[in-house]
Amino acid sequence: MSDYPRLARQLEALLDSRDWLTNAAQACAFVMQEIPDLNWAGFYLQRQPETLILGPFQGKPACNPIPFGKGVCGAAARTRQTQRVDDVHAVADHIACDADSRAELVVPIIVDGALWGVLDLDSPRPARFTSDDQAGIERLVATFVAASDFTG
Repeated sequence: MSDYPRLARQLEALLDSRDWLTNAAQACAFVMQEIPDLNWAGFYLQRQPETLILGPFQGKPACNPIPFGKGVCGAAARTRQTQRVDDVHAVADHIACDADSRAELVVPIIVDGALWGVLDLDSPRPARFTSDDQAGIERLVATFVAASDFTG
């Protein structure tokens, strides 16, 4: 189990730029380094209507673009609710970018009431993410949002 309050403090200290792109790149690297059993961590951004576009990430090359109507990332964007999936192979419209991924946690990122994008975490371990992980990652997303300027 990760110490998410400590990780949030460390991430806050790491995000010393207001630039969202720099902060997103740093956040991905930090999450990939500090959260065990991940094989992918990254951002998808809403840069087109009803579509997520690949942003900064750590891991294998990723699927792009992702429509809101497909997959776990699309569901998080569409509903604006965190999606925690124990077995992605049980999700009918799962988008398999990496066949090794089994569990997924996707947190929507809301900025000034609008969907900015999502943070997507994949794990090769089934049922990798607990409710504590969900709350902790949601806290890390809040830290990222508070540290970033999204106007530029």
